[in-house]
Amino acid sequence: MELIYKNFVKEEFDETGRLKKMEFTADENYNFGFDVMDVLAEKSPDKKAMIWLSENKDEKIFSFADMKKYSNQTANYFVSLGIQKGDKVMLVLKRHYQFWYAMLALHKIGAVVIPATNQLTAKDFDYRFNKAGVKALVCTGDGHVSDEADKAMATSPTVTIKIMANGSKEGWHSFDKDIQTMSDVFDRPAGDACPKRDETMLMYFTSGTTSYPKIAAHSHTYSLGHIVTARYWHNVNPEGIHFTISDTGWGKAVWGKLYGQWLCETCVFTYDFIKFEGSDILPLFEKYKITTFCAPPTMFRFFIKDQMENYDLSSLEYATTAGEALNPEVFNRFYDFTNIKLMEGFGQTETTLLIANITGDTPKPGSMGKPNPQYDVKVIDADDNEVSTGEIGEIVIKIDETYPCGLFQGYYDDDEKTAFSTRNGYYRTGDTAWVDEDGYYWYVGRTDDLIKSSGYRIGPFEIESVIMELPYVLECAVVGVPDEIRGQIVKATVVLIKDKQPSDELKAEIQEYVKKLTAPYKYPRIVEFATELPKTISGKIRRVELRD
Repeated sequence: MELIYKNFVKEEFDETGRLKKMEFTADENYNFGFDVMDVLAEKSPDKKAMIWLSENKDEKIFSFADMKKYSNQTANYFVSLGIQKGDKVMLVLKRHYQFWYAMLALHKIGAVVIPATNQLTAKDFDYRFNKAGVKALVCTGDGHVSDEADKAMATSPTVTIKIMANGSKEGWHSFDKDIQTMSDVFDRPAGDACPKRDETMLMYFTSGTTSYPKIAAHSHTYSLGHIVTARYWHNVNPEGIHFTISDTGWGKAVWGKLYGQWLCETCVFTYDFIKFEGSDILPLFEKYKITTFCAPPTMFRFFIKDQMENYDLSSLEYATTAGEALNPEVFNRFYDFTNIKLMEGFGQTETTLLIANITGDTPKPGSMGKPNPQYDVKVIDADDNEVSTGEIGEIVIKIDETYPCGLFQGYYDDDEKTAFSTRNGYYRTGDTAWVDEDGYYWYVGRTDDLIKSSGYRIGPFEIESVIMELPYVLECAVVGVPDEIRGQIVKATVVLIKDKQPSDELKAEIQEYVKKLTAPYKYPRIVEFATELPKTISGKIRRVELRD
């Protein structure tokens, strides 16, 4: 029996068996809630859809039939409160299982989902509520995040519905109590109330590393854009269990904990932990027989630090990573222990998986891989010409002939920024890279972060990757700062591990190490030590502050 994703795609492969082309097909009313989840509930009602652990490791197992039932109850509940098609609903639910109920329910209603992190402050809520025109907030009762949301209500007139999950509070509706009274039947709406394929389904606030966050809007077909993510990057096993670390406030959650995995009929594993600890996560692989896993390189570094060789990872078949530099040492240590090669990938809030080492590729540690065949990816210069092998340029997607499935609709309520990022027949990622003779892409940095020194173009990413190899470096950031002679020079801001002290000798050691491993002109002429780096809520470094 073919997997459900085959209903929505046509695939072509090259002579080596690597995915060459993917065309997407979906009718006008395509809806992930009805056409994937509910179909799976009929096809395989008792099959595990999700294994969920609370922070105390209390376990819940949900079948596909359960997900249909609870999402229908949630949809009826939301409708009873006045949530309708097109309404903006923010979800601040950590890794609570209620997130999955709410996502599916809102898709079925046709409301627009805005996932967000529980790290938001009152100021963050105020900006997001008003920028997006949020009507309803579904928020965790854990911690103080609901208090921060309440503080923002005085200046957020569009928010009229407050719902609390995993807790209770005066002035808030009780999600967990109230949905129990609701019918578990929710039919697809008719006529104009029926959600349409090309209407907005999901919105994410971007990282905001240089200015206020933008809002990337996605249509209902965005869910189909993640078929390649799950099938050919994560390489999920339909009879296995997939574990992606991400919190539901970030886009990576729907990359690895929802759309593609269920389109491939795989059970997702979710652990609602508070703080990542390698020694806490590692035993779960043996206990739950997790088969595929995705996490940032930092998490794999934690596994190594916490002596992963003392744990049984034999159930693991495949592992992927994204989000930051993957050091060869981490790649090699993980491979030596598991015989699994970490497969890197790259994408944005505005896209699905864009570049990756997909199944069949031989990864080059440190390379993002090759373009996802669902996108026509190029690297171009400032005049929109494709660059030669080895030259740095901006990563773009051609959109002049066809608009690819998975690419955002635009920035909500910001035609100017949308037009700027999609001009002259390209979507412009704002990220730079170079391509080697084998077609592998190597990340350099954001276009704004590129350092121009004495005629050389220097990407901060490469230098950061080298500095991070030093055992006493916890994290670092590289920027260009003005210099009268060279135009710019390289500056590195370094955070040391707690038992290492800054010194002039250490600065010199870092400089010499970079000189030894890269071209000498790339070494940081300035090295500063800091106790922490300025970051956005999503954890991305605000280089603009380091430059200033």
